[in-house]
Amino acid sequence: MVLSTILSKKTIKPSSATPASLRRHNLSFSDHMATPAYAPMAVLYSKPSENNVSQILENSLSKVLVFYYPLAGKLIMDDKCSYVECNDIGAEFLNVRVSCPMSEILNHATDIVYPHDLPWRTLSSFNERSLLVVQLSHFDCGGISISVCISHKIVDAYSISMFLNDWAAITRESDFKPSPQFDANSFFPLMDDPPIYVVPDFLRGQHQPCVSRMYHFSSSSLGRLKDTVSTNSEVQNPTRFEVAIALIHKCGREASKANNSGLFKPSLSCHLMNLRPPLPLNTIGNGVHFFNTIAVTEDEIQVPHFVAQIRKAKQHLRDQLASRSLMEIKLEPEGANIMEREYDFYLCASLCRLGLYKADFGWGSPTRVTPPKNPMKNNLTFLDDPNGDGINALVTLTEADMSIFQSNKELLEFAVPLV
Repeated sequence: MVLSTILSKKTIKPSSATPASLRRHNLSFSDHMATPAYAPMAVLYSKPSENNVSQILENSLSKVLVFYYPLAGKLIMDDKCSYVECNDIGAEFLNVRVSCPMSEILNHATDIVYPHDLPWRTLSSFNERSLLVVQLSHFDCGGISISVCISHKIVDAYSISMFLNDWAAITRESDFKPSPQFDANSFFPLMDDPPIYVVPDFLRGQHQPCVSRMYHFSSSSLGRLKDTVSTNSEVQNPTRFEVAIALIHKCGREASKANNSGLFKPSLSCHLMNLRPPLPLNTIGNGVHFFNTIAVTEDEIQVPHFVAQIRKAKQHLRDQLASRSLMEIKLEPEGANIMEREYDFYLCASLCRLGLYKADFGWGSPTRVTPPKNPMKNNLTFLDDPNGDGINALVTLTEADMSIFQSNKELLEFAVPLV
């Protein structure tokens, strides 16, 4: 059994005070509608040459918080939940010993490198903890993990990647000057009487015994899948993300059908899209939107057909972005709550090409980048492969569905389980 022991716990404050003009960070409409739970990410490294890693990271974290000042503040939770008080309270920094070699967890989504008592596993939790909590984990082999948990009210995955890379850069070069812009509110302004955040209907009841497994799609396997789609649909240039989602979704629906007495239940899939651009690339906040695909019949879960649906829905959102304001798109009803009882809900997100493997703190690129196990069923998260060959998919299904899914011959023809 892998155990973790907290060696120290500190509060890291910005190395210089936040100016009075920046003491209030107004949330955008997107931030306001985001869950108040924490968004987690971890980067794992082979043994650093330095012996004082904790002190190095504490010092550089203090410096980078000057530029990422809202992360050291306090979220004001009133009826509007409209701002962060940037009062330099600081970030939490945990120094932890993990009782196993890093190789034991490399190919698994694991919770051991994250703070155990943070509400990053729930959809609507909020407490008075720091908006940023960092855990530095030391493995028996000398390898380390740096995990960050940041309130989803002020960041998305892209923002986390920017923060990690800027923190890494300032660790390598103390005079490095990051340039994040906390200006999402200017693109998605919060109205006077915004709706109150509630857990969406389609996510209620999603918490049940689940299993998360990682699968690797090599470039050659993705190429074969793309050829199949190009031959059997009007989509002639499918992306690797599109074909991988389509195959996993198909195999997941087949597993669900087998566990439902052979009855096929339609599915509603929500696909997250980064809005940078048209948002500026250095905008920090929740700069995402989503589009939906629905599979009502078994024909519609076939890979070529599902890819065509993804492409059509994605293009529709792009056309909207080209002809309407960002705020108009955000305010449009997104339809994800429709007919909850008649559909199985899937959430599909890509962390690929966010630059997470560029986070070099001075001891090289990460050996692995990993989110924790997901508590919700039917969750598909895609990540860059550390070797640059293809992509990895973190698949979370119910225990019953995973027991069938993992033996699917079509899946195993294209994807290799990482265990």
